[in-house]
Amino acid sequence: MPIDAAKALAAEPRTGDISWTTKDVQLYHLGIGAGIPATDPGELRYTLESRLHVLPSFATVAGAGAPGVISGLSLPGVEVELAKVLHGGQTLEIHRPIPAEGTATATNRLAAVYDKGKAAILVLRTEVADADGPLWTNDAQIFVKGEGGWGGDRGPTTRLEPPAGEPDLTVERAIREDQALLYRLSGDWNPLHADPDFAQHAGFDRPILHGLCTYGITLKAVVDTLLGGDVSRVRSYSTRFAGVVFPGETLRIRMWQGEGSVRVAVSAVERGDAPVLADTVVQHS
Repeated sequence: MPIDAAKALAAEPRTGDISWTTKDVQLYHLGIGAGIPATDPGELRYTLESRLHVLPSFATVAGAGAPGVISGLSLPGVEVELAKVLHGGQTLEIHRPIPAEGTATATNRLAAVYDKGKAAILVLRTEVADADGPLWTNDAQIFVKGEGGWGGDRGPTTRLEPPAGEPDLTVERAIREDQALLYRLSGDWNPLHADPDFAQHAGFDRPILHGLCTYGITLKAVVDTLLGGDVSRVRSYSTRFAGVVFPGETLRIRMWQGEGSVRVAVSAVERGDAPVLADTVVQHS
């Protein structure tokens, strides 16, 4: 069996130092569409080093320390083909605001392996702390097609009841044709997002946008609108990747306000509001 769940879960955590600079933060922000309009004071908080604050979703790329799709395939007990792998979901818990530059220790481990019958799900956890204590915890859910069926734990359901009523706010965000090419410079080199031949081998007619790019675009929209532009208010952020986005499309982001939380649904406008992000929740102060 390509996935040996017992061996994978028994593997020792991998620990190493990571670091990032203001340039890394700025590049990430540009990769998720910040800086339009370029002179807007709200956008300068993402692009100008003298005013820089850090969108919490930067944690998914900081120092290339978070385990992504490719790094998850190098774990002991995991031997699968990259073309069979998709990013299924992401959960981020922020323990305190991320500094604009820093050095920290990242501990990566496989937190769970679930058997979904026709697929397996790997939960890759990264815990990051600096000299002042914990900064963030990342869980990436990696979906591996055709690797289930060994009779293992199916895992908890992540499906939520749809939000009630009409959204409190709806915004649209255009995706540039080169958005994936720019975003991948922050460290996710999966050829699915750049190489047309690889994308076709994986079952797509052209490269798709990184799920974590959509993830960042969506959090920015919530922060900029319902949270008054204050990144420090974000406590946690979770989503399920329900569908793909192609560069050049438009995202429709619907938001429902609750007590200390925002429910979000994201769809692709040009494909009849095809679902992109589902079961999405931003917890905030």
